[in-house]
Amino acid sequence: MKPGNVSQSFDCVIVGGGHGGSQTAAALRQSGFTGSIALIGAEPEIPYDRPSLSKDYLAGKKTFDRMHLRSQDFWGSREVELLLGRHVIGVDASARTVMTDHGEQFSYGQLVWAAGGDPRKLSCPGGDLAGVFYIRSKADCDALIDVLPDAQRIAIIGGGYVGLEAAAVFREIGKHVTLVEALDRVLARVAGEPISRFYENEHRARGVDIRLNSSVASLKGTNGRVSSVVLETGEAIAADIVVVGIGIVPSVGPLIAAGAKGTNGIDVDDFCRTSLPDIYCVGDGARLENGPGIRIESVQNATDQATTAAKAICGEFKAYDATPWFWSNQYDLKMQTVGLNYGFDSVVTRGNPASRSFSVIYLRNGAVLALDCINSPRDYVQGRKLVDSAVRIDREALADTSKQLKEIELVTS
Repeated sequence: MKPGNVSQSFDCVIVGGGHGGSQTAAALRQSGFTGSIALIGAEPEIPYDRPSLSKDYLAGKKTFDRMHLRSQDFWGSREVELLLGRHVIGVDASARTVMTDHGEQFSYGQLVWAAGGDPRKLSCPGGDLAGVFYIRSKADCDALIDVLPDAQRIAIIGGGYVGLEAAAVFREIGKHVTLVEALDRVLARVAGEPISRFYENEHRARGVDIRLNSSVASLKGTNGRVSSVVLETGEAIAADIVVVGIGIVPSVGPLIAAGAKGTNGIDVDDFCRTSLPDIYCVGDGARLENGPGIRIESVQNATDQATTAAKAICGEFKAYDATPWFWSNQYDLKMQTVGLNYGFDSVVTRGNPASRSFSVIYLRNGAVLALDCINSPRDYVQGRKLVDSAVRIDREALADTSKQLKEIELVTS
């Protein structure tokens, strides 16, 4: 980053206007931080609830004013300066400055990177045609909503949470939906096979055409606008619009360029500190060095890491130690997940999937790692204790729905 005139100096600069950045600012004030704070956000909107985009906002069930994480008055009363509609394009760790795409430079005492991630783009021919959409920001969603009335055939590429949630919304408003997934089941990267097959059945029963083991070769268009998705088999799937949900790429380029350690995101310690002095990283772009070796993309992770970083900045060093949780709404199904199932060696299905209220419990060496709970909030709440216990649990006891999970003995032979 080229040296230049500093536009303004702040005791703490936060990069990112999502859950992580918002919570960092709030937690700093709650922890007694009295210095100046600036929050630099890429979007022009004040921080809002991003996960709602592919759920209630896309479906028209929630207006944007109900998605604000905190009111405009909150930021003013906490003396947090919002610098919105700006991308940070450079970091100089030695000069303690950041540069934005507006040509501004801001100096910092502490820097918290909470920039999240950008949608992973299609790399196949035709990926840049008009009519190809991603769901990551309000602007993305608004552009998609604008064209929905005139689109009857929608192709979704990617069978993860975003793709399935969008499919549910589109079917509920009467669109013809084809979902293309390269792997042999939906949710393959995040859930066990019982969950995958359950959701495949649910979506197919509602008219979604799910194509598994199907790789996209290209997108074809007419007059510069997408008209079909061409599979590797040569089959062309007609589409008025295409929605892509194939993951995110962590937005950490400026930190990597500045010398921060990390490959898939930024490596952080138990207090969310990076390898660069007085620079923290939280949320989707952070990878705990002492954790499971992955980035965790969830609201819970972003907010809890933000609190950890804010407290560390204020001199209270409490290691990050939170049980992850996630959720997904599709049709009248609410899936709640607690824990991480990475490395599981067996599963127990608790309840009957046909009842549309059941749980899948993931174990490793007999200990509960995680639960996926479908329309089963009690299992979700009580299952946290089993995840945190890290002791062997009897499989038959886990499957026995005549007893609540909280009644299971945690010590087994």
